[in-house]
Amino acid sequence: MSWLPLSFGFPAILWGLLALPVIWWLLRLTPPKPQMEVFPPLKILARVMKKEETPHQSPWWLTLLRLLMAALIVLALAEPVFNPREKLPTGGAALALVVDNGWASAPDWDRRVATAERLIADAASTGVPVLLAFTAEKPNAEIGPFDAEAARDKLRATEPRPVPVDRPAVYARVAAALETLPGASVAVLADGLASEGDEAAFGNLLGGAANVVWAVPERLSAIGLTAAENEVDGFRISAVRAADPTMRQVTAGAFDDKGRRIADATLTFGAGEAEATGRLQVPFELRNDFSSIAIDGEPQAGAVRVLDENSKRRRVGLLSQSEADRAQPLLSPLYYIRRALEPFADLVEPSSPDLAEAIPQLLEQKPAMIVMADVGTIPETARAQLVEWVQNGGTLVRFAGSKLAAAGNDEELLPVRLRVGERSLGGTLSWTEPQPVTEFPPTGPFSDLAPPNEVTVTRQVLAEPTADIVERTWANLADGTPLVTGAKREQGTVVLFHITPEATWSSLPISGSFVEMLRRIVQLSRNQGAAAAGAEGQAGSLAPYRMIAANGALVPPTPDARPLAVGAGKVPVTIENPPGLYGTEEGVFAHNLLDAETVLAPLVRPRIEAPVTEMRYAFDESRNLKGPLVAAALLLMVLDTLAVFWMGGMFTRRPKPAARTSGSVAALLVAVMAVFAPAGQADAQDAKPGDAEAIEAISTTRLAYVLTGDAGVDSISRAGLAGLSRFLVEKTALEPGQPAGVDIAADELSFYPIIYWPIDPNAAMPTEAAIARIDAYMQQGGTVLFDTRDQFSTGLDSGSASPANERLREILGNLNVPPLEPVPPDHVLTKAFFILPEFPGRFNGGPLWVEASLEAQNTDNRPVRTGDGVTPIMITANDFAGAWAVDANGDAMLPTVPADPMQRAYALRAGVNIVMYMLTGNYKSDQVHVPILLERLGQ
Repeated sequence: MSWLPLSFGFPAILWGLLALPVIWWLLRLTPPKPQMEVFPPLKILARVMKKEETPHQSPWWLTLLRLLMAALIVLALAEPVFNPREKLPTGGAALALVVDNGWASAPDWDRRVATAERLIADAASTGVPVLLAFTAEKPNAEIGPFDAEAARDKLRATEPRPVPVDRPAVYARVAAALETLPGASVAVLADGLASEGDEAAFGNLLGGAANVVWAVPERLSAIGLTAAENEVDGFRISAVRAADPTMRQVTAGAFDDKGRRIADATLTFGAGEAEATGRLQVPFELRNDFSSIAIDGEPQAGAVRVLDENSKRRRVGLLSQSEADRAQPLLSPLYYIRRALEPFADLVEPSSPDLAEAIPQLLEQKPAMIVMADVGTIPETARAQLVEWVQNGGTLVRFAGSKLAAAGNDEELLPVRLRVGERSLGGTLSWTEPQPVTEFPPTGPFSDLAPPNEVTVTRQVLAEPTADIVERTWANLADGTPLVTGAKREQGTVVLFHITPEATWSSLPISGSFVEMLRRIVQLSRNQGAAAAGAEGQAGSLAPYRMIAANGALVPPTPDARPLAVGAGKVPVTIENPPGLYGTEEGVFAHNLLDAETVLAPLVRPRIEAPVTEMRYAFDESRNLKGPLVAAALLLMVLDTLAVFWMGGMFTRRPKPAARTSGSVAALLVAVMAVFAPAGQADAQDAKPGDAEAIEAISTTRLAYVLTGDAGVDSISRAGLAGLSRFLVEKTALEPGQPAGVDIAADELSFYPIIYWPIDPNAAMPTEAAIARIDAYMQQGGTVLFDTRDQFSTGLDSGSASPANERLREILGNLNVPPLEPVPPDHVLTKAFFILPEFPGRFNGGPLWVEASLEAQNTDNRPVRTGDGVTPIMITANDFAGAWAVDANGDAMLPTVPADPMQRAYALRAGVNIVMYMLTGNYKSDQVHVPILLERLGQ
């Protein structure tokens, strides 16, 4: 029964409203009890002449109050619902709920969860099980069937992923599970974007469905970045969206590695256009600082693009001694070099042809690479400056020619020793035919490039055969002679092309391979060129460094992230390899979600034979009014009782006997209590609530951690303490129980000797009451280990406090904190179990702060009373839990920084020392008194 916007779950109860006239009649016939007074002679005399009156009915306002109270109770029992929603078809053998949780679902994920909860609630009302599957989870994720409560728990625990959806694989699993549940209903909550294999996947899933619920967004507003190119005159970015008849304009911002906004660009999508480009017009020095680009107002992973060294331009100096540049440009030594380098480098040339002036002019502009086209003897002054520049990290690329061949060997500015003379067709060292270029060596930077089989060489400068000639060869001819050689010179690199840069000795300068080879050398010239070359040139794996979350934020690697195998072709974005940066602080590789071929096409609903119900993503706006109506009835009941007390004279100045409520009100109270009282009787028990939990907590030693509310942080804390507990069992006689997560505002803290508190700047600030409980815990002998986990992100030389440090200061500002100092070398912590000079965690370099040992015996001046010499507070920034964390197999979950296996071992030993110190106090320091005690005992 429904009267919009109000409906009733049990409308038959509304017939009880017909009893209101009867209740009114009964209340009118039942007058209130006469007022009673203690014998006052004078007051009786004052009223003796008055006529005695007794009320014959209740006041009208009291009758109205009681009628309204009865009406509210009847309405509450009828289960009224304001703004009711239509129940969805979720009957049959089961409900199969398939939800897209890829990157496109992140902006309105809460709305999608609310929609799925409505479907689960409808399935619960019909008593059918629920199959719940997500299209961006691991292939072995559990899909049920679940009961309604378990399905809700799984739904609320799932978050959007920054990866594409995999509908074919997930739909196939759900279809296989539905084979045992014929006639089930299927609900598809899609993100609205088409993907490869959708038609077959939907046919497999919906073929045998009894009912289908179809939900897609009303409007596809997602915008994704597909490309970011650092060009000559600016930084060009490309974006795509689903086809839309309206025009839209968005702003993209460029950010450096510290999150500071450097530049903006505007992208305009015309009506019906799905692609747009924008340009960031800033100097190339600023463009080289770009670390990421993000679209404003788009909280999803596709709107963020991270950048690595491949997106940064370098300044390249060009130098040639030829005078034919203007007369015959095609024969100029620098003509083909300019054409090859202009798209991805900023070229500079000296104003003077004199090498003594030209080389210093180039070095003053601080180039990353210098290209010399057939430069012979270099003046000694300029040569010394050039050698110093190379040794400090510069890259020198030289091309052979008659001048270089005649200049002789220069071991510091050439990668190999050269033979005197040239090798050419018909010469002294002659070929019978031009030599082609063979496959590039696998150890060089050109290993992943296709060999230019069409390129031939007719003349070259030969290298002297040495023991290391193979290691220094980057490209070979078919007869085995080197075409390109390279060698390290301290921090820099020297490269030699054994041919001229114009098309006189070979056809390489007019081939596409020439451009790719120079581009790869430019990448090597960068500060992180070694890591970038390794990422692109050779197959290997790079550890996760910074990941793009589903909402577009850059976050530390998740436990699911695995090293990225690069160099073997295009690597797809998966849960194990989410988008982000891979590598180390010395060099990273950008792994982005979308590429230049990405097209965002709207999802078209397939042809379905079963009945289809379309719904929209929305929060449940229906409100159950039973609770408010019952509360209103109870309030009126309280007012009725107070009114009866007032009419009986209870609130007058003289003490009066307690007035009794009328029989009708008592009967009404009994009736309400009978309706709403729980069934059964509560048996009296001697045990108090929480006794069982307290006994369990003290039966074994357990390490505890503070629950921050962030599932990722809490899971790492639990895994870290579990790993430390396992190590304690292996190395000591202590066998701690499972780690305990504690709510500092509610849980009892005295059960735990130490509490690990990871500082999360995004978590809510603890209340004053919670901080007071922590203060009391510390005063009673407990210890809190605060871990800001920001040693790596802020750096040892950072001048400003990190967000975690700021939050820690706010917390400590409300605590009675004793004077602190880094752990001194003779502190008990350094020898409690292992001998340790430092206390590293996942990061290394930050000290472990403890209570200062000054005036330890004077307890009157101590803000916090220590227990047996144990510090009540410890502070670190090294992320102890991240180093201790292990998975179910005992494998480390997060890499150490730097990646040193011994650092994790030292971190675990540091944890053992901290636990032993907390459990045994200053027993180690007391050992120094053993000889004196023995002497006093006469032993």
